[in-house]
Amino acid sequence: MSDSLADRQAARVFYTWSAQATALPLEIVDGAGARFVTADGARWWDLGSMVWNAGLGHGHARMRKALADAATRGLLVTPNAAYPAKLRAAELLTEVTPSGLEKTFFCLSGAEANENAVKIARLVTGRKKIVARNRSYHGATLAMLSLSGDPRRDPFEPGLPGIVRMADPYCYRCPFGKEPASCAHECAQDLETVLQREGPDTVAAVILEGIVGANGVFTPPAGYWKKIRAICDRHGVLLIADEVLSGFGRTGRWFAVDHDGVTPDMLTMAKGITAGYVPGGAVIVNERLARHFDENVLVCGLTSYAHPLVCEAIVAAIESYRDEGLVDRAAAAGALLGPKFADFARKRPYVGEVRGLGLLWALELCQPGTRSPLPSATMAKVAASLRRHHLHMHKRDNLVYFAPPLVITDAELDEAVAALGVALDEGLS
Repeated sequence: MSDSLADRQAARVFYTWSAQATALPLEIVDGAGARFVTADGARWWDLGSMVWNAGLGHGHARMRKALADAATRGLLVTPNAAYPAKLRAAELLTEVTPSGLEKTFFCLSGAEANENAVKIARLVTGRKKIVARNRSYHGATLAMLSLSGDPRRDPFEPGLPGIVRMADPYCYRCPFGKEPASCAHECAQDLETVLQREGPDTVAAVILEGIVGANGVFTPPAGYWKKIRAICDRHGVLLIADEVLSGFGRTGRWFAVDHDGVTPDMLTMAKGITAGYVPGGAVIVNERLARHFDENVLVCGLTSYAHPLVCEAIVAAIESYRDEGLVDRAAAAGALLGPKFADFARKRPYVGEVRGLGLLWALELCQPGTRSPLPSATMAKVAASLRRHHLHMHKRDNLVYFAPPLVITDAELDEAVAALGVALDEGLS
């Protein structure tokens, strides 16, 4: 039996989302920017921002100092304690989120953020049903897997009751058979159809990812969010924007809903909120929802609510994104990647579509000349080739995702895209 750290660890620690016998862990020992180093000395491109969360990349000096300083204070607090970093984190979230969002509930993950947003919606409205998309991901807890339009929920059915589905803005495979030129936001209008079928007065909220992330990077057409907002307003249904993956500059704006200039009733976040340096998440709500709990009990809470290390990390991360101009940096990178990936796809008949914004992209791999997805056996060869070429990338079905840290340079983008082309060509040869 191997004496490697990974093998010894496998006997004592579960690997997530994996059959344990086939898990392929990486022993990461160092990193800087958009690269990390494994124990065998290999330098990898982090083109997945670890778990979509490492927006500031590896070894970020400001994050390291902020957390080291916070650790020396050794502050222990109760969830209702007051201290400077907690207030500063909340103030910064008010500054960077859409106008009109003003009060924050802190937590430790995206699943917790979404779960508490749903609880708040039910508490405020007295209604039970929640509308979510057919293809979506809102977290790994039992309730949030129930809400997700994701095959990973299947082993746990039946889950949370009261979940209602609506169509996706999946333009490449439009559920309404439309081409972009004839699009009339049928996917957004489907919310009206769903609400009329269910009865609007039974629906507490609609929860939608700013841009569908792990299930395909579906970038909604311009005006989509405005139509969703108008439908919710017409029926008194709360709108929750799940920006866990698409927030904090990932799409070239602070949050994906900013592309349409829309303010949801609640916005959930995690991942980039701390740049991955500690677990962190939050829900921020508008004034009406905040005022509801002035006299009504907020039946939500966590042992590590607004933990001092989390709040210090939120402050350092947001200030770093802002001071380093990384939101604009992601927008500029996206403008470069659009034509670069278009040329990439033209040269490779197995690339059916490349779609994305900022530094969040998906390559949909298909049988050449068709829209039929590449089979799983072929995608396994792609995954093996990416690993051989030391490219850390997320894969799903026939999709490969490109989402490096926001600190990646233009020269590094060129090098990374070139390396991706070599790996894909080799894997599909």
